[in-house]
Amino acid sequence: MALIKQFRIKSHKKPHSIISFENISLSYGNRLILDNINFRINEGEIYGMLGPNGVGKSTIFNLITGLIKPDNGKIKINNTDVQNYPIYLRTKKFKVGYVPQYGGYFNDLTLYQNLKAIAEIVINNKNDEEKKINELITKFELENLRSIKGKFLSGGQKKKLVIALSLLSDPKVLLLDECFAALDVLTIKMLQEIIVNLQKESNITICICDHQARDLLACVDTAMILSNCKIIAEGSPSELVNNIEAKTAYFGDSFSFK
Repeated sequence: MALIKQFRIKSHKKPHSIISFENISLSYGNRLILDNINFRINEGEIYGMLGPNGVGKSTIFNLITGLIKPDNGKIKINNTDVQNYPIYLRTKKFKVGYVPQYGGYFNDLTLYQNLKAIAEIVINNKNDEEKKINELITKFELENLRSIKGKFLSGGQKKKLVIALSLLSDPKVLLLDECFAALDVLTIKMLQEIIVNLQKESNITICICDHQARDLLACVDTAMILSNCKIIAEGSPSELVNNIEAKTAYFGDSFSFK
């Protein structure tokens, strides 16, 4: 498959960290999940998190959103320690949007009704609701699906809807959890193009966690690999696939994403 992302962010002259993890550790009972991990996601970057199932990728998203708290360390959003910020404030104050792997929409509401229901909550100026809804319906080419209930949409259409729902609040950061899972090749390519265009057109900082390595590497600027509770490698896609530790722990010797 040809690379979706043709121009990657190589470096930041004045890097501004949107999200940073500083010495974060987390355990569930006697099971260690994250062991003193450190990383940062810079403004305007598409950042990927790779690793096998159960390694802690979705846990990191739960830490960012405030659903769970770490045992040790600091989580900063826009250089502010957010340990004591509840979920709704992290969303409202720091404009963090989240697209879950499953669900995220109302099954028995139409596509339009889904957008309307969330717009009424997150858009303060009621005069802007219809304008924003229609803009997103057009942006994601959903015009013919306005009156279709969520449960009758295809997998790709549902994913478009949930991303559109997350964009109603004009997020600065968008978290995409296992966004390529259980999708066909054409739908994955469509979703990759949506992600890259969101960065290019809206300068949204995007973080993707997935275990579909080839699909993720096609659209990120930087990625990391989690293994055995630690970050074992971090860098551009080409740097990762040539990293000895990454090959040993995750990719294998024959992996290629070009």
